[in-house]
Amino acid sequence: MKRVRINTGKVGLVFRFGNYQRVISEGVYWISPFERVIQYDMAQPFNPEKELNILLRDEKLASMLHVVDVKDNEIYLQYENGNFVKVLTPGRYAYWKGVVEYQFVGVDLRKIDVTEDVDLVSVKRPELVPYLRVCKINSFEKGLLYVDNKFDRLLEPGEYYFWKNAQEVTVYKVDLRQQQMEISGQEILTRDKAALRVNFDLQYQVTDVEKALVDNKDYERQLYVSTQLALREFIGTYTLDELLERKESVAEYVLTALESKAQDLGVKVKDGGVRDIILPGEVKDIMNQVLVAQKQAQANVITRREETASTRSLLNTAKLMEDNAMLFKLKEMEYVEKIADKINSISLSGGGQVVDQLKQIFTPEKG
Repeated sequence: MKRVRINTGKVGLVFRFGNYQRVISEGVYWISPFERVIQYDMAQPFNPEKELNILLRDEKLASMLHVVDVKDNEIYLQYENGNFVKVLTPGRYAYWKGVVEYQFVGVDLRKIDVTEDVDLVSVKRPELVPYLRVCKINSFEKGLLYVDNKFDRLLEPGEYYFWKNAQEVTVYKVDLRQQQMEISGQEILTRDKAALRVNFDLQYQVTDVEKALVDNKDYERQLYVSTQLALREFIGTYTLDELLERKESVAEYVLTALESKAQDLGVKVKDGGVRDIILPGEVKDIMNQVLVAQKQAQANVITRREETASTRSLLNTAKLMEDNAMLFKLKEMEYVEKIADKINSISLSGGGQVVDQLKQIFTPEKG
């Protein structure tokens, strides 16, 4: 007989001539010389030398094991003492009971939604990356989930996880913030055949995601074309002069024309306006000439008005001086003073006659 000791946390399988006989747990045993004992650590997975199905015929051994059968299109998440450890792929696995607390979460990969009780810490582990699709919808977005090219559902802001499988999963995201669209360099004919280039700015916002992406193809392009047509429709009904006078009305007409069309696209038009109206070179030169002529005419009118006012003022002054000799002499003295300001020195000749003449100039006659 042979004496065999099985320590705590160990288990032994007894074989006789290569055939499994029984299982022995912690303790001391006497066995036949023809028997062999293989010991296993109960803290480690059970990987027997013999076929597991044969060993599991022993009910005592089977009751001491966790047996996990992972089928095709399945994986199992293995937890030890509450912590995620690894992913079990298709196959059969056995673990000893009693030392480590095991938990196993089965996942059916034929579906796409993660409905299992899996915490976010687990799904972000590198071991699970090959089996998961991750999609993040920002707070200013909404998403549309397509499965096998069929619309499935609307996704609100958040983080989403889907299992990887043969099904094609696509998420289209839409920005719900106000957007800017520029319609630039549109060449449009007015009613009098003047070719203009118009730049128009439009502000809009997506309000119905399903209408924008499911019911319509390329809603932005459709909104762009609708804006073009509205511009052409308005500008084509007016001559160049009328259009320049009604420039502010362009935006009002375009926004009104787009209201119902934008609603069908799942979009709300917020605001818009003409940024530039660019005239052809020849028309621009003519307009500049007209403007210069108008300004010159206005300048001539102002000049004539000032000349008339000046002449009227002189006439009134002359009438006053004619009726008042003293006022006349004061006017003379004013002019003499102005002349004197321009003269550095005065030389006199001719004796007392010059002095008398100056005296007559500066001394008013008594009436």
